[in-house]
Amino acid sequence: MSASITREDAPAGGRYVGRVAGIADTAELVYTRPEPARVVAVHTIAPDSLRGSGVALALVEQLIADARAEGFKIVPQCPYVKAQVRRHPQWADVIEE
Repeated sequence: MSASITREDAPAGGRYVGRVAGIADTAELVYTRPEPARVVAVHTIAPDSLRGSGVALALVEQLIADARAEGFKIVPQCPYVKAQVRRHPQWADVIEE
C-alpha cells in the first residue's frame, strides 16, 4: 500500500498525517518545535486498521526528508521514532539525542 503524507504546522509544533487509499482512519506523528533548528518527535500513532501498511514508517521518513531539506535536527522522544532511528543509522545526520 502506498501512503499519502501531509504536514500540518503550527507555531509551536505540528503533525504529519498519513493516509492510505481505501482506509478512512489516519496515522499521525506529532511534534513540537521548541526552536527553529530543533523538532521533538513526541508520538506516533497508527490505528489497527493501518497496521502493516507502512504508513507509520512513511511518517518518519517524511520527517527525516524535511529535516534534511530545511536544516533542522530531530530529537526522538517517541518510542517508535527511536526504534526506527536505531534501525536506520543513515539518518544520524539529522538526529540529536
